[in-house]
Amino acid sequence: MKNTLLLIDGNAILHRAYHALPALTDKRGRLVNAVYGFASVLLKALREIKPKYIAAAFDLAEPTFRHKLFKAYKAKRVKAPQELYDQLPIIKKMLKAFNIPIFEKAGYEADDIIGTISYQLSVSSPCGENRFAQSSYQSIKIIILTGDLDTLQLVNKNTQILTGLKDMTMYNEEKIQERYGLKPDQIVDFKALKGDPSDNIPGVPGIGEKTAIELLKKYKTLVNIYANLDSIKQSIRKKIEEQEEQAFFSKKLATIIHNVPIKFDLDKCVTEEYNKNKVISFFQELGFKSLINRLERG
Repeated sequence: MKNTLLLIDGNAILHRAYHALPALTDKRGRLVNAVYGFASVLLKALREIKPKYIAAAFDLAEPTFRHKLFKAYKAKRVKAPQELYDQLPIIKKMLKAFNIPIFEKAGYEADDIIGTISYQLSVSSPCGENRFAQSSYQSIKIIILTGDLDTLQLVNKNTQILTGLKDMTMYNEEKIQERYGLKPDQIVDFKALKGDPSDNIPGVPGIGEKTAIELLKKYKTLVNIYANLDSIKQSIRKKIEEQEEQAFFSKKLATIIHNVPIKFDLDKCVTEEYNKNKVISFFQELGFKSLINRLERG
């Protein structure tokens, strides 16, 4: 697809694939179900999107700035089994076989790296503040390939979210409006109110999805909600008034940042012709016969 950058949320796809697919081992006895799922999604995206540029982002094991702000961040998540993490190096080896650059930064999540890249490219112009080297300033279209909806806040006229494994859904501004009744830039305030149990972001106790959406439909932003407390019915006002500090703190935790100090050159992310024999050999080693067939069909 002309001038399209495909950004892969590596950890999100890894986790989704691991939990969605049954156990699968290679001839060395290693569990490789997540690798298979990741590869399958990658081939599907390459075939259907045909991106001009491509890159992948991953989390690192070190605590992020959010953990430093809030020790309980993601604390309720059940730690994934080691056999999931053991597949991560194999996935990265596969991406290198496809000539796909990988971006990681200690202290930040993959979402922040993706947010930095997508924001900087979407606001760039020849006279703008874009600090990334790139070959073209003509409206880069960005598609974020992920396994969850954490990046919905990044959607704009140039950025869309593609999520899922076999059955994939594309989220643009209209799709978010259809599902939530909100605009992408309201998603962070939505999380600030209702919280996010998966990341242990507290939100405002007693405010669920329905109430959060109703408030944002009427008042547009979290700031405006707190500026109009007198017009909110007492039962709801009491809950949010008592938790103002926590609501804004939750927003800070939920916000994907766009200033991660990384070196990103769009020219170095051009989707190159990879060595198909090298990839086939890699798939043969893992026993991915069906993926070899898909690769050879193109």
